[in-house]
Amino acid sequence: MLMTAELLLQYQRCQRRAFLDTHGDRSQRDTPSEFLLRLQQDKVIHHQNALAQQNHQQPDYYRGNWQAGAIATLELMQQGVERISQGVLLTNYLEKYTLLSRPDLLIKQPGNSSFGDWIYIPAQIELGKRPKLEYQIIAAYNAHVLEQIQGISPKSAWLFLRRPEIYTVDIARWTAQMQRSLNQCLEILEAELAPEVFISRQRCNLCRWYSQCYAIAKSQQHLSLIPGVTPNRYTQLQALNVVTLEALTQVNPSQLESLPGFDRQVAQKLVLQAQAVFENRPILLDTTDSISVSPVPLIELYFDIEAEPDLNLDYLLGVLVVNRQTGTETFYEFLAETPAQEETIWQQFLDLVHQYPTAPIYHFCSYEVDTVKRLGKLYHTPRQQIKTLLARFVDVYELTQTVALPVENYTLKAIARWLGFEWRDPHANGSHCIYWYDQWLASGDRTLLDAIVRYNEDDCYATRYVKDWLVDFIASSSSTDLQANCSQ
Repeated sequence: MLMTAELLLQYQRCQRRAFLDTHGDRSQRDTPSEFLLRLQQDKVIHHQNALAQQNHQQPDYYRGNWQAGAIATLELMQQGVERISQGVLLTNYLEKYTLLSRPDLLIKQPGNSSFGDWIYIPAQIELGKRPKLEYQIIAAYNAHVLEQIQGISPKSAWLFLRRPEIYTVDIARWTAQMQRSLNQCLEILEAELAPEVFISRQRCNLCRWYSQCYAIAKSQQHLSLIPGVTPNRYTQLQALNVVTLEALTQVNPSQLESLPGFDRQVAQKLVLQAQAVFENRPILLDTTDSISVSPVPLIELYFDIEAEPDLNLDYLLGVLVVNRQTGTETFYEFLAETPAQEETIWQQFLDLVHQYPTAPIYHFCSYEVDTVKRLGKLYHTPRQQIKTLLARFVDVYELTQTVALPVENYTLKAIARWLGFEWRDPHANGSHCIYWYDQWLASGDRTLLDAIVRYNEDDCYATRYVKDWLVDFIASSSSTDLQANCSQ
């Protein structure tokens, strides 16, 4: 069996993905999203730019003919070439496996090896901004294979990330963990059945096996679809033989409180969350952190942002003004058609919100708060002005945390869609907007900006839709509870 660094990398992210990449029917994979294609393109460009700064030599072989590539790479190493790109390293492992390593660069360093008074260290070119654990495990894997070729293990490896300085990986620190992961990965790849599904929204979003895994999880009512069930908590639930949704609804929360990863609040909320999903109904949580419901103000603002993280740019500040005095709803789009216009739209946003000095500003999650702080500091807005502005912000996501909803996650889309709200572009998301804005900058196609604005406006209306429902539900539930207590 051929074991590659890519398989080990995917194993770090998801055991099931490594199995499917080896044994799955690739025709059943999802079509890559626009955002995934953009990431792949960005990685290629980053890789090319990093290599352009290196005086490197590439072994001559046909891609896929790894034996020929290994021979050509070995010849360059024996010659003492300073930098070798796209090299191929092969070695046997435990007699029945072949390990394939293809570091982006092999870099010559002083030392003693089978080649002479020099050694090579591996280097990877990665799109990330920080040295993720998975990158360092792969660095240790490349170093292990390289050791078999040159007769000595390099003490370090390099990571070329999206930042000016080169990150140095301490190989000795990660070798034991790499060895465990390698052996576990090989064991899984030799199994007859794929590992159990576990849906993790952040890890699974860009995986092309997602639809296949999600369909299985949905048919099984898998506990990973319940918000709050993390991999560690799932392991603890399995130990109690709680492996179905119905079983979790019947657990006494006190059984969970002593388990690692649980406390009283987590245990109670998780059981109520399971009950909400199982019974398909919202449940008001009994928590001292509940947000009090104030009278509906006459004027409300709903705020949502679209950003391009790679440019560190917030290019669209959308505000929906709901005026109950006049019975009007007006959406304002403050759009930077070029990055240079960010300061202009920031001032336009400030001018608008200051027209309604007492109106609450509703948003979903913390990004809007963080952005106001960033833009205020960047464009020298007085601190007191920012402080006063942020005091008006109300996070609708925090309001959702007082209720257990029958949803798979507490994103704006999941909650709003459960309530019956739909976006005009059903398949659009924030990742699409990043891709569309980049395409707009490259092509000048105005329809791309129109799609982004439409999506942002729908986000503002969805925030309002969710907020209004939550306020009504919490008020009615609290009133019902009060009446029940008075009648006792």
